[in-house]
Amino acid sequence: MIRNLAHLTLAFGLLGNFVSFMVFVSPLPTLYKVYKKKSSFGFQSAPYVVSLFSAMLWIYYALLKTNAMLIITINSVGCFVQTCYICFFLFYAPKKARMDSMKLIVLLIVVGFGLIVVLTQCLASGVTRGIIVGWICLVFSICVFLAPLGVLKQVIKTKSVEFMPLLLSVALTINAIIWFFYGLLLGDVNIAIPNILGFTFGIIQLILYFIYKNKKPVMDKKMVDFEEKISEMEKPKIPAPQEHNIINVVQLSAFICSDIVPVVATLNTIGYQDECVAIEPQPRKFEPDHCIEVAA
Repeated sequence: MIRNLAHLTLAFGLLGNFVSFMVFVSPLPTLYKVYKKKSSFGFQSAPYVVSLFSAMLWIYYALLKTNAMLIITINSVGCFVQTCYICFFLFYAPKKARMDSMKLIVLLIVVGFGLIVVLTQCLASGVTRGIIVGWICLVFSICVFLAPLGVLKQVIKTKSVEFMPLLLSVALTINAIIWFFYGLLLGDVNIAIPNILGFTFGIIQLILYFIYKNKKPVMDKKMVDFEEKISEMEKPKIPAPQEHNIINVVQLSAFICSDIVPVVATLNTIGYQDECVAIEPQPRKFEPDHCIEVAA
């Protein structure tokens, strides 16, 4: 009976490794979209950073236990894959998103994990250290399953499943079921309990996917309205007909100058100004009319 239980535990562990590997590679279609758009706008790095931190914690926890080689193998792969994803995200992320991701990486990976290792090594020993690290793993495993809550909120708000791939949701649900039975057979509550929550959120993601998969995204509607307004603004406007008045420049000039009498100063014999003589205007020669068209 005990041998059969051990074989069953090993089978669930191997199956869990395989499914977990599929979970790690499931975001590849999402990363391909980022590569095509040359931008990570709309995608978040938080799930990858939290998953990397969780994988590092599980490796540390497995090193403190016995018969935990299957946990070490899959989480080692997870650390490598999540690191690649984070680097890819940072490469295509806008400046603000890149800075936010770097702050989260420093907070969790450098400060958080570093403090956990230092404090547990200095303040605990033996079995107590394994129990403390186990509870820490349990809490952060729950955080891993809570990370998609931001995606669920975005799906409900935009009515679009663009940022929630179906493959990832299915893989997470199956993965949670398998690791739950592995932890149950192994007698490790730190493995079993978080995966109950993972299974629950996986079901919710699948339900939301089938609800919104055929609905038009709200973002697309806004973009269509915006493009229609832009097209209306770019349409050439035909000016309304205006009345035109024709002004004869020559006649206007003659009218203005008709009342002006030139005055010429005369010089006496000595060369000084003596008096001013008004000169009658002379008739002007014929000049062609120049008309200017002025809008009223």
